[in-house]
Amino acid sequence: MKHIAIISASVRKGRNSHRTALYFKAFIESVNLATVEILDLKAYNFPLFEERLRLFDHPTEKMLEFATKVKEADGIIIVTPEYNGGYPASLKNIVDLLYDEWRRKPVAICTNSGGPFGGTQVITSLQFSLWKIGAWTVPAMFPVPKVQEAFDEHGEPSDRAGMDKRAHVFLNELLWCIEAKSKMS
Repeated sequence: MKHIAIISASVRKGRNSHRTALYFKAFIESVNLATVEILDLKAYNFPLFEERLRLFDHPTEKMLEFATKVKEADGIIIVTPEYNGGYPASLKNIVDLLYDEWRRKPVAICTNSGGPFGGTQVITSLQFSLWKIGAWTVPAMFPVPKVQEAFDEHGEPSDRAGMDKRAHVFLNELLWCIEAKSKMS
């Protein structure tokens, strides 16, 4: 069975995008699509980027653990909020920290906002950063407008049928890319 890591990018107090990460974990497990884990950047509490991991003299255990989890995952879902048209520094920090771990890694992007556009302004800047380091961004997006209304604090969707239908389409694209990559390896 394939393994998917979900990166929950917000470290902010009262964060709402983490609700979407909780939803994806529960959904993937409920339909038995893959094994799954959440890599919560708030729990990792990384220092600000000062150098790529491979150039650190003494990387922390958390850095090495995170790098291993990204490298070993068959695919990644990044769940990110949009802050002022961009993605949070916590996410930029880990995108830059790793390098080889991202190489040809299928990455699906889920954006969130408290407003009506679902974080769509962040997609191109995040895709560009991932593309520059060699990640394979999946050609499907999952914007979540008004995330605070779309999910409760436990990741339960307000419109289960609609959200599950969208999630199936999104995840099928990620799984297709994972399968295509495995045939090329």
